[in-house]
Amino acid sequence: MLFISNKERKKGLGKMLLKYGIENFGINNLAVNEQNPLAKEFYEHMGFIVYKRTETDEQGNPYPLLYMKRKQI
Repeated sequence: MLFISNKERKKGLGKMLLKYGIENFGINNLAVNEQNPLAKEFYEHMGFIVYKRTETDEQGNPYPLLYMKRKQI
């Protein structure tokens, strides 16, 4: 999970952390809460696309998830 506090947004921290995860841990897939459009837009900007949607989160709570994967270059 990647969380950046509101006051720390727009400073490149999320981009830096995601790039670190991609380069060092092979992050190619992730899930984002559909009710968080800013996060979805961020991941799309970073080259991820939605490939699946669920009505509930992984604990069965009513929070729709969007599963995203990195675009193939």
